[in-house]
Amino acid sequence: MELLINIPWADIFEATLDTLIMLAVSATFTLILGLPLGILLFLTGKRQLLEQPKFYGALSFIVNILRSVPFIILLIVMMPLTEIVVGSSLGVVGAIPPLVVGATPFFARLVETALREVDRGIIEATQAMGASMRQIVTGALIPEALPGIIAGMTVTAIALVSYTAMSGVIGGGGLGDLAVRYGYQRFQDDVMVITVVLLVVLVQILQMFGDRLVLRFSHR
Repeated sequence: MELLINIPWADIFEATLDTLIMLAVSATFTLILGLPLGILLFLTGKRQLLEQPKFYGALSFIVNILRSVPFIILLIVMMPLTEIVVGSSLGVVGAIPPLVVGATPFFARLVETALREVDRGIIEATQAMGASMRQIVTGALIPEALPGIIAGMTVTAIALVSYTAMSGVIGGGGLGDLAVRYGYQRFQDDVMVITVVLLVVLVQILQMFGDRLVLRFSHR
């Protein structure tokens, strides 16, 4: 118990709350932006309903570029833009734009993959009934691909947890920032261990919750 005497519990609580805020906000924006982007990638792909090879190629290229940039570099590169958009490149608010930009293309690819696994017969049957493009997407594609989309969002949320920890390197707040300030700069290994344990627990909760949702909405 003597090892726990000097642990700044108030700071740990605040850092945990900051991490949860960053995760919730960035995951929400990632879902809002990534879902339509993934649908657009799918629809304009080869042999799909809105096949547009040139458009798909250009959009796919942009998505691949954003996915290939290491997040720590993206954090640094986006600092000027982040400051313009939200007024600061530091703290919880400053970490959210890079989190969204880093996670959205990743999630969009997972959505595209989930949609490709939908039985083409279902799409053709919906078309035969005279459904509009919007009805096909909302009434057939998304419901059939929902388990895969939820699984993709779960993977993305877990990736965002690691991204939030990484943002602490440049003062992004949260548990990552706490680990850098106390665990690395002040050599308090006990604080480092606690931050790691909290991050592991958070990941486990997200995975369990995501798995349950997948089972609930699975058609199999």
